[in-house]
Amino acid sequence: HIMRDVNNGWLVRYLHANTASAFFFLVYLHIGRGLYYGSYKSPRRLTWTIGTIIFIIMMATAFLGYVLPYGQMSLWGATVITNLMSAIPWIGQDIVEFIWGGFSVNNATLNRFFSLHFLLPFILAALALMHLIAFHDIVGSGNPLGLSGNYDRLPFA
Repeated sequence: HIMRDVNNGWLVRYLHANTASAFFFLVYLHIGRGLYYGSYKSPRRLTWTIGTIIFIIMMATAFLGYVLPYGQMSLWGATVITNLMSAIPWIGQDIVEFIWGGFSVNNATLNRFFSLHFLLPFILAALALMHLIAFHDIVGSGNPLGLSGNYDRLPFA
């Protein structure tokens, strides 16, 4: 609908998709920097944990957006990925049918995925704020190597 019936809808859709891909690229760089500097170690463990949760929710949001065009690739992608839940013993198939809203990917599934694709970025924004607060509450957060920089300072009195 947005591609054909909305003025410049094609532009909005492609900007949305490509900026999401660019954002993932920047997140991968951020994760790489964190791994290089050892940001997963104490005292930054809380910041790293929140960042990991942010990354998982980002991947879920991207998956939900991938399913929304409802073409063959997205239909079968949704079918395969959601069917991974069926590997959970005893309740897996019930979880899959709950996610689908029936016995296969259908309109109910799309409505649920669209709602989550809209709502999860707000949760991501709150988590990003928590990530920043956790980062700035750590002593020496602007010093990733943890080296003392007092070598060239003069006493003030």
